[in-house]
Order: sequence, then structure tokens, then C-alpha cells
Amino acid sequence: MYEHPLAYLLGIEGAALSRSFTGRFDRGFVDARIAEIRRLLDDEALAEAAVEVARVDTTEGYRIWSGSYDGPNGLFDIDEPLMTGIVDALPAGVALDAACGTGRVAALLTGRGHRVLGVDRSPDMLARARARAPLGRFLLGDLHDLPVPDDAVDLVVCCLALTHVPALGPVMTEFARVLRPGGHLVVSDMHPEGVRRGFVPPVRRADGTPGRISTYQHSIGDYLRAALSAGFQVRRCEEPKAERPRRSGVPPVGEAVGVWDLWPWCLTDLVPEAAEAADGDVPTMVVWHFQLPGQR
Repeated sequence: MYEHPLAYLLGIEGAALSRSFTGRFDRGFVDARIAEIRRLLDDEALAEAAVEVARVDTTEGYRIWSGSYDGPNGLFDIDEPLMTGIVDALPAGVALDAACGTGRVAALLTGRGHRVLGVDRSPDMLARARARAPLGRFLLGDLHDLPVPDDAVDLVVCCLALTHVPALGPVMTEFARVLRPGGHLVVSDMHPEGVRRGFVPPVRRADGTPGRISTYQHSIGDYLRAALSAGFQVRRCEEPKAERPRRSGVPPVGEAVGVWDLWPWCLTDLVPEAAEAADGDVPTMVVWHFQLPGQR
């Protein structure tokens, strides 16, 4: 992949300007954006900062990320209140943490009395999950072929993983297979609007070059169609958004360019008014609660 910080910033400016056509912004806003674009185009620090970025598969990407995955990770602050609200209303039972990562959800579930099975395709993530949630049982496996018998669990929780599978249908079918009648499925994921805007997990490879973990954009309709086709009923859907931190002043361009290839979103600090207009009301995540019909 070819990534250029100037292209990223111009994309934000363009998204902000396109919203002015809804009547949301006045002439002063438009004039300011055009002037800011001219300044960006003339900034030499941005001109030569493009990078070639490797696409990294999920096993390798999460091996690299496993050491720093747990923090700080602002997405956890967004999905955990919603997930725990859903889970706390359910009776304790056998719970599957699918794509369990470092075990943050497994620990949450065991703390609420569930007997937890965790599955992940990353051995490095599983090692951390076993240390974090010692009461759980953790297995190496794939979302498309879970090492779990039919009708074996009462609850499946899958967090921040389905954007890494190319198609949702087979995974939803696999979740339905392992759930008992009346069982519940709770999913949290990056919102498709975020994926479309480039919110893709970044990693630094062993040779120091930047990489992005393979990520796919699934629309809200894609989740819904896949779940309904697998026999699920919809209980709840939430689309929370992150609050943008307020900074006093705009940082030097060189400060952002120095780290942008690993953390592209820092560039939004260079164009705060455009970024707020383009993304301020865009959801960050989507949280689903589905249920299979039957007794539970």
C-alpha cells in the first residue's frame, strides 16, 4: 500500500468540504478550508513523507501487537460499557470468547460467573490470555472452524475481530453452530465508516517498516444479513463514537510527520476544524446483540 500524509489530510479536508453542501457550514468555513489546503500543499515537511506499507495477515500482525495490545487502547473504553451491560442481563453459563486476544473479555466473563472457553489463532495472544484469565480454557483455532462441539455454549462474545475476515456469513454460521437454542451472541467491531476512513490497525515490522493488519469493510447491512441468514434475531445495535480530545493549538507539522506512518490518526491534530467537521459525528464502533430462537 502507498500512504501519503498529504493525501490523508486532503482527504479530511475534502470530506469536511463535502458536508458544507448540506448547508451545515458557512462561507467562512469553506474559505478557511481552501486556505488550509493551500498551506498543506506548500508544506515541504509533508511533501516527502510518503511510505510504502505492507499488508500483514492477522496471525503475524497480532503476534507483533500482542505486547502492547492492552494499552492504551481507547476502543476498550467504548465497547466495554455496552458489552458488560448486555452480558450482565444474561444468566451465567458456558461462554465462548471467540478471537479472545489477550483475554480481556474472558477475564470479564469469568468474573461474572461464566465458564469460559477462549479461541484465537495467535499463540502469542493466547499465552497472554491464559495468564490474564487463569480460570478459562484457551485453544488455538480459527473463527471459520471453531474447536467447539455443536450446541456447546450459551454465549458467544467476539470483539474487534470480524473486520479481519473477508466475509461474515461463514463466521456467523459457525457461531450459530456452537450456540445452544436461545443462546446469545455479542459482537463489537470497528464501525464500517471508521474502516472506510482508514482506521486500520498499524504495526511496526521487525525490519522497522510499517504494516497494516488486513482489514475488510463490512456495512451495517452486511452484519445484519449474515446474522439473519444464520438464524439469529436482533436484540440490540449500538453505534458509539469516541470523543475527540481537545488540544490547545496545532502541533508542529514535523512532530506529527515523525510518527504518522505508525499512527496516521495523529495527523488530524494538524487540521482540527476540518477533522471535527468530517468525523466528529461519525460512529467509531458497532456493538450487536443477537440471539438464536429457542429456550434459554
